[in-house]
Amino acid sequence: MELVAGCYEQVLFGFAVHPEPEADGHHEKWAPVADFTHHAHTASLSAVAVNSRFIVTGSKDETIHIYDMKKKVDHGALMHHNGTITCLKFHGNRHLISGAEDGLICVWDAKRWECLKSIRAHKGHVTFLSIHPSGKLALSVGTDKTLRTWNLVEGRSAFIKNIKQNAHIVEWSPKGEKYVVVILNRIDVYQLDTASVSGTITNERRVSSVTFLSESVLAVAGDEEVVRFFDCDSLTCLSEFKAHDNRVKDMFSFETPEHHVLVTASSDGFIKMWKLAQDKVISPSLLCEVNTNARLTCLGVWLDRGTDTKESLPAAAEPAPISKEQSRSNKEESGQAIQEEERQPKPDAEKCSLTGDSNKPTKGNSLVSAKKRKTVEMSEKKRKKKKI
Repeated sequence: MELVAGCYEQVLFGFAVHPEPEADGHHEKWAPVADFTHHAHTASLSAVAVNSRFIVTGSKDETIHIYDMKKKVDHGALMHHNGTITCLKFHGNRHLISGAEDGLICVWDAKRWECLKSIRAHKGHVTFLSIHPSGKLALSVGTDKTLRTWNLVEGRSAFIKNIKQNAHIVEWSPKGEKYVVVILNRIDVYQLDTASVSGTITNERRVSSVTFLSESVLAVAGDEEVVRFFDCDSLTCLSEFKAHDNRVKDMFSFETPEHHVLVTASSDGFIKMWKLAQDKVISPSLLCEVNTNARLTCLGVWLDRGTDTKESLPAAAEPAPISKEQSRSNKEESGQAIQEEERQPKPDAEKCSLTGDSNKPTKGNSLVSAKKRKTVEMSEKKRKKKKI
């Protein structure tokens, strides 16, 4: 497995973790070993997502970078958004969904790295999105004070709910029977069958990250050193423990045959792995930790489980580089298409199901190699200097 974390210092860190039994044979030794650093962005990292082969990172530099974990190489950059990339989510190995401050949600083909659909999702920024386990629905929240449900089979809006405040996190439960919406330090629990709030959890500080440990237990981290476990049914705090010396920025949970693991990343520079007890009332025990000496912002865990036969990836083709000028014209064409679509009262839905094959991609795709992008940026700077 590989721990990956982005930071304010524009770097993505990768640490390989290989659990090894101790000499007595009873305990496991988890030791993160520095594996790579990826410095592809020109601004701080804001989001990270992983599937069975790739790691993608979003940044304030408005680009999404792709890192091939099998080959350990930069796979190129997606340059469709105009604004900070705020959220990235994979669904299986076939699709990636991105959201940004430009108000767009984009559905990407994760094989050819083409934009299948560009949706004008929110009037303000898209702050967070979450995909239902079935891949048929997605939820998004934005700075227009709305919670929006998306039909991903037809690529259109299914439901809009005014929530009176700007939410910054939305998350489905593992089975998709409930979801939570986070506004500052308040966590509203919704039931899917009624689409209404069944209860509210209040954290002591503003919430920075949540992750479901089971269908009913939610781990909550905020602008503090403590992580708390809440029961979403009884709305009570089951336990809390001090995880770091500074605020916890992000969390990720996964299960191995032997353990249920929670990973935390903090502004103190540490990434820590915790072994969860079966009874969540008992605080977890520390498996290992590593100090990056950086201000961490986002976290992911790459699990080398091989590719699913149903979602197998073809041999990776080298991305066809395009210039920044082409990328800009693609954005303009895509923006015009969205405006035309919004003018129509009942547009024909463009299929972009995450559970099946999609239609041909729109013109809003942009896969640029990192080398080409830097060359173009340098030539543009030289051109500006000549003008001056």
